[in-house]
Amino acid sequence: MARYRGPKNRIARKFSVNIFGKLRNPMLHKQHPPGVHGAKKKKKSDFGLQLEEQQKLKAVYGMLPQKQLVNFYKRALLEKGNTAQIFLRSLECRLDNVVYRLRLAPTIFAAQQLVSHGHILVNGKKVDRRSFQVSPGTTISVKPVSKNMKLILGAQENMSRELPSYLSLDAASRSGQLLAHPEMDQVPLPLPINIPLVCEFLSHST
Repeated sequence: MARYRGPKNRIARKFSVNIFGKLRNPMLHKQHPPGVHGAKKKKKSDFGLQLEEQQKLKAVYGMLPQKQLVNFYKRALLEKGNTAQIFLRSLECRLDNVVYRLRLAPTIFAAQQLVSHGHILVNGKKVDRRSFQVSPGTTISVKPVSKNMKLILGAQENMSRELPSYLSLDAASRSGQLLAHPEMDQVPLPLPINIPLVCEFLSHST
């Protein structure tokens, strides 16, 4: 799967949030939105509002491709229950995101790289598919030969990110576990995102 190589700081400034959790805050020196004099506020259409919510969600989970986001939504439609809740739960339980939430990587992009390069074990077996769905009770750990990587050690030293209640972490062994599927109000999104509005937008793609 291709890795996103676009302008991360510009996206962070667009939403006025350090959306990717970078240690060097992209909002520190340039607090205005992209543009010569900053973006001018205009009243958005319903389509524009839905599109912006989708862009925020895609960014939070590491600039997911549109096709992948649509597939997650389609799967959520097939399950019984609140579609928006199931949709967000599926994104939150992606392997790369769980690695990031467990503070085994400093950013979601670093987590994607760790998974893709085979540094992460799921119940003791290597899994290099970033979209792999982690189930409650599953143990996520770092390969023994990778435990002292600077990237991982640096991420664990950064205590600014709280561990969500649906995860447990054993920092010494560089491993953690998904305790339960997260509820929508438990997911620590870095900025408000209207998930039902995103689902409404994606419904036109199905």
